[in-house]
Amino acid sequence: MSLPSVTREIQLASRPVGRPVPENFRLAESLLPELGDGQILVRNLFISVDPYMRGRMNDVKSYSAPFALDEALDGGAVGEVLASRSGQYKEGDVVVHSLGWREYAVVEGKAATKADTGLAPAPAFLGALGMTGLTAYAGLLKVAEFAPGDAVFVSGAAGAVGSLVGQIAKAMGASRVIGSAGSPAKVARLLELGFDAAFDYHDGPVREQLEKAAGPGGIDVYFDNVGGEHLEAALAVLNVGGRVAMCGAIAQYNSTEPTPAPRNLMLAIGKQLTLKGFLVGGQRQHAAEFAGKMAGWLSDGTVRYDETIVEGLDNAPQAFMDLLDGANTGKMLVRL
Repeated sequence: MSLPSVTREIQLASRPVGRPVPENFRLAESLLPELGDGQILVRNLFISVDPYMRGRMNDVKSYSAPFALDEALDGGAVGEVLASRSGQYKEGDVVVHSLGWREYAVVEGKAATKADTGLAPAPAFLGALGMTGLTAYAGLLKVAEFAPGDAVFVSGAAGAVGSLVGQIAKAMGASRVIGSAGSPAKVARLLELGFDAAFDYHDGPVREQLEKAAGPGGIDVYFDNVGGEHLEAALAVLNVGGRVAMCGAIAQYNSTEPTPAPRNLMLAIGKQLTLKGFLVGGQRQHAAEFAGKMAGWLSDGTVRYDETIVEGLDNAPQAFMDLLDGANTGKMLVRL
């Protein structure tokens, strides 16, 4: 079989102002470099689109370099090795790497990880068994310092990370797990996944709905994927000594003006709260522990995961825009 010399890819054509639009993206072709020592040629099977990518589309200094204009975007991908000049991999191996948003990629062998597809299907290594799962696991247990008996609130709970957080909390002995989501169908799915309570944030003020769901016991941990009104509500309902793991703020990613909430941050003083932001890149030391735990939970059905799969590289930009609008349940993936 002749190897490809060209790949189709999605490039950033212009920087979004507010919500991204199709014109911000471009489908293009580029030449693949010759395979060098230690490198592998990968045919991507699935690519991940994730909320954090919106921040990288802005030309601002952050924890990760912004995407370059007129060049391919990147992100998580899982694919099949077509050719290898690395002693770590052979043709046919399935690997996870970070050169998504394209059909083929030349990847440094040391920058890839082998996926054991006997354990779970390939796309799971971008979700429950990948960085998504580690984000949920480490954010809840290491950052928020969850303890058995804690009552936990998760925003964006039907998303890839949030749905896993709630299930991990139940598996680890939470007294109550509450989730917020953006539709009745998502609320119903959270209850199916074992959440004790869930509400649609469109149905009324978040604080009122959270207070009702939490009851007089309040909450001890808030896993924040949304920010804004959700964070403000959680601060009001958290118990003394409560902890917040700040993972994302998707409600504010497309904002062009400063957002006011939370307006009650001073509550953190009297309640002696801990609010801690984190990035999954700073939690890699827990990866082996997480992988062992999650493999067991998936095997015995303790944890289940959802995927929203969009077909075709051409549709990757729309999948990303839909993700920011909450169109996904579980992990948003593009199958190539």
